[in-house]
Amino acid sequence: MAVGVTLLVVAILIIAIWIIIEVKRFKHKLFAIFLIILILFTYLSFTSVLKGKDINLKSIEGLQEASSLYLSWLGSIFGNLKSITTHAIDMDWKSINETST
Repeated sequence: MAVGVTLLVVAILIIAIWIIIEVKRFKHKLFAIFLIILILFTYLSFTSVLKGKDINLKSIEGLQEASSLYLSWLGSIFGNLKSITTHAIDMDWKSINETST
């Protein structure tokens, strides 16, 4: 009977170690996916913001102008998200549920 309990404890330890390793590997995969999505978003949004603008990215002045445009575009996105969130919080959600019942 002691051998069976020992084997059970060893099996639980092996499974626990395997789960811990898989969780760490999963965290690394999630971080890699996050970085890939961030790089793609930055590239696509940067090219979208500069589309139709005659900016020379090979000069310092052009890079400064492009980064200024991009950062102002990002700022406007965060401002819009703040506005949307504020309006959603200010809505009267109770009256919608009470009228439907």
